[in-house]
Amino acid sequence: MFQRSLRLLPRPGFSLSLAGRVSYRPYQKNASDAVFDQDDLEEARSWYASFRLSSVPKGDSSFSRSSGPGGQHVNTTESKATTFWSLEKLAKNNFPKLMLKGLRASNHYNHRSDTISFQAQTHRNRSANAEENHNKFFEELKKLYREHVPGETSEKKLKKHEAL
Repeated sequence: MFQRSLRLLPRPGFSLSLAGRVSYRPYQKNASDAVFDQDDLEEARSWYASFRLSSVPKGDSSFSRSSGPGGQHVNTTESKATTFWSLEKLAKNNFPKLMLKGLRASNHYNHRSDTISFQAQTHRNRSANAEENHNKFFEELKKLYREHVPGETSEKKLKKHEAL
C-alpha cells in the first residue's frame, strides 16, 4: 500500500503542468579549462577573437511560400527563407572543434543531413529573410561560444590554486 502511494507523488524536478513539454539541454559549465584540450581551447579563442558577422559564411538558402498576414502577396511570392549550414563544410573552413560539438547539441541541428538550419518569414522580401537567418546563425554562434568555451584563467587564480 505504501509503495503504491509513493508512485503517485511527483518525482523531483517533475512538474505536472509541464509534463512532456520540458526538454533538458546540457551544456558545459566548468570552473576551469583543465578538462579541455588546450589546443582546442586556443583554437576556439583565437577564432572568436576575429569573429565578426562578415566572417560567418552565408549558407545555402531555399525559399517557399510564407504563411500569415499579407493578403494576396503571400499567395504569389516565395518569401519565406530557410537557410542551411553544413557542419562538414564549416569543419573544412577551420571552424573550432568545440563549436562544432555545441552546434550538434543545438535545437537547430538536423542530424540526418548534419546541418544547422534557420527559418524566417517576417519580411516581405526573400533577401531580408535570408539576411535575418544569417543574423540568427551569428547570434547562435555567439551564444554557443559563451556556453561551451570557458574563459581564460587568470594568473592570480592559477597561483592561488597551485598554493592549495
